Amino acid sequence: MKTTNKLYLIALALVSLNFSSCSSDDPVPENDGELITDVTLTFQEIDENGNAVGDSFDFTASDPQGIEVGSAPTIETVTLTKGKTYQMSIEVYNSIADEDITEEILEESDEHQFYFLGTAFVGSPVLSYAYDDEGGVLLGLKGIVTVASTPATNNATMRILLRHDLDKDYPGADNPNFEGYAQAGGESDLDISFPLILE
Repeated sequence: MKTTNKLYLIALALVSLNFSSCSSDDPVPENDGELITDVTLTFQEIDENGNAVGDSFDFTASDPQGIEVGSAPTIETVTLTKGKTYQMSIEVYNSIADEDITEEILEESDEHQFYFLGTAFVGSPVLSYAYDDEGGVLLGLKGIVTVASTPATNNATMRILLRHDLDKDYPGADNPNFEGYAQAGGESDLDISFPLILE
């Protein structure tokens, strides 16, 4: 009787070990989004031939805990001039890990894309945006922003959204102002709104 009980317990232990080893052999793949603590928008005015005019200038947003997880990011107000055209570049950084996320986004350009929404770009837009990344990639780290000459308002909101793991071939996903971005799948690594003033 004692031998039977021992054999039963050994068999039960082996079955439990087998189940636990199966679950550890097949981990669920994770695709974590980027942790972003700092965003810098750099504007360079350009003329009708695409030549730089004057000096570039920056506007930043930051949160030491991460813009998507922190409670109160510090966001500067973007000020642009009516009727001007600018090249806008975006830099993103993770100060917690001391990591330049911009390079990672560029390397994974097939998995990332910025969208430009808010009242500045949709509805009765005061700004227009066109992707201008190197090699014709639709990414949004660089783009051309044109300010309306006679905008309907001098105040708006620039919502900047970075999507990760989206279907870039989804109909409409190539539009930088695509309000149906969620239909293309993926998730948001960044969703931040800069106040905008036009002078």
